[in-house]
Amino acid sequence: MTAQPLSPSRRIHRTRIKICGITRATDLQAAIDLGADALGFVFYPPSPRALEPTSAAQLAALLPPFVTLVGLFVNETPARVHEILAQVPLQLLQFHGDEDADYCRQFGLPYLKAARVRPGFDLLEYAAAFPDARGLLLDAYVEGYGGSGQTFDWSLIPPQLPLPLILSGGLDADNLATAIRQLRPWAVDVSSGVEEPDGQGGTHKGRKDAARMAAFIAEVRNADQAES
Repeated sequence: MTAQPLSPSRRIHRTRIKICGITRATDLQAAIDLGADALGFVFYPPSPRALEPTSAAQLAALLPPFVTLVGLFVNETPARVHEILAQVPLQLLQFHGDEDADYCRQFGLPYLKAARVRPGFDLLEYAAAFPDARGLLLDAYVEGYGGSGQTFDWSLIPPQLPLPLILSGGLDADNLATAIRQLRPWAVDVSSGVEEPDGQGGTHKGRKDAARMAAFIAEVRNADQAES
């Protein structure tokens, strides 16, 4: 019997999941076991989640097939990016600074461009400046660079972005269902929302919490099922 394709009404939208700011082998393995699609390594020295290339290479060696390894950079010199690429087998680059499209494409790898969203920021114009990006990662505007850990006004996102939407910024198991229902992003990106609590209302930056990762991923899957 020939298998029949699913009708549009029965197709399940599967939101991809990226866990960013991985620094430990135990967290990497837990994220993989729980079903993360992509893992992010931070190569921005001011970040408390930053990795040295040697450590990143050791973690990268633990990855199984079909899990995408993403490297996050902020206004880095091309020489330094090439140096890291020579040591770490990154598959996707993520640029969070003031890089233009010529800069982003020079490394010969697919890339994401991050945008810090605030009122008055023209996302359509911004997306048009990066026509060969694989997606646009949207985060809250804060002073400085890198992930914000804060949500932003999702109504500022135009309904017809020309690039796949990767939603970031303050996501956790409590607001995911609303985000997926409203925006139908291609992927969600989380870092601080799945980190170990520090007992003082914050988190241990760079140390992931397996239970929080499990809850986050389960909520994404539940939201996808509800929207199918």
